[in-house]
Amino acid sequence: MTDPSRLARLNAIKLTTLVREHIGVDAEFVPGEFPGGAALRHGDDAWVLLADRPDRGRGAALAWALRQGAGTLHVVAESGTGLLARRAEHFAVPVVVWHAEGRVLLPAVPEPLLVPPPVPAAHREFLDVIVDSGAVPHEEFGVLSGEVRGLEVCRVVDDPYLHATRLEVGVGVHDREAFAMLHGDQPAPVALARVVEAVLQHRGGGATGHPLSRLAQERLLRARLVDDPSLIGATAVELAQPPVPRTNLKDPVPCVAVATIGGERVAVVCSMGVDLDAVPYAVDARTAVGLERCMLVVPTRDAIPVQQLLADAVRPPVTIVPVD
Repeated sequence: MTDPSRLARLNAIKLTTLVREHIGVDAEFVPGEFPGGAALRHGDDAWVLLADRPDRGRGAALAWALRQGAGTLHVVAESGTGLLARRAEHFAVPVVVWHAEGRVLLPAVPEPLLVPPPVPAAHREFLDVIVDSGAVPHEEFGVLSGEVRGLEVCRVVDDPYLHATRLEVGVGVHDREAFAMLHGDQPAPVALARVVEAVLQHRGGGATGHPLSRLAQERLLRARLVDDPSLIGATAVELAQPPVPRTNLKDPVPCVAVATIGGERVAVVCSMGVDLDAVPYAVDARTAVGLERCMLVVPTRDAIPVQQLLADAVRPPVTIVPVD
């Protein structure tokens, strides 16, 4: 295992070398500390290397640059630079994203937003089963699923071996497979109704001890807004698709909704925990749903000053709304 301090030194050397060769002068740099990469100042410019999970570092990089009072932020990464470049387009501080190819820095090209494919007609035939079982149907990038208080409990899938479409019941792919092996003889509506009832016991009324209560917390927050739009001053809140597909149910990632406030449709992004990438995600989300006004809804404990700093740097700004 690589020693963290040694890795930090290597990242600092890498960034210094890349910037020096790119600028082409024997410049003076002021090094800075940046977990998961490296940072330095060169005049009015801030340079940040995202070495560890570039997809989760853009907010932290911007926060570092804003605290330094930098005029321009340069973000360097070896992967995911197309997404970084797209989410860098709406900030008051100019953000330039560079793709590191060996010892050369290339301007990153913003990748376009993905256009979600429609849910196949054969999958939509399971809509009534999902609703009648007590789950809330939701579409994301061509996938029809059912949620209970924000937690996915079923998904419509195509069986490549039987060449048939079926409704799988369970929380996540492994749970769905295990459920099918143990309860494959149960009709899907009966099995789903039982799972819905079990999940409801652990995702409402202040229940916090069960593992099911800790999964998809941001989606639980969104479910609260759907049930009670007045929490954010809205008259209605409806589910919306994310700007990028969700890869799994375990990792926390913000989710999206659209609220009606004073007759105006507003993009809503729900986030849990101190996630510095929530604001760049919100910028992406409001573009995806085609709305300009956007609010980032977080628990009151997570509405920390650095989030406000990032939200104020967006043009137009993102409004942070704390919810108890």
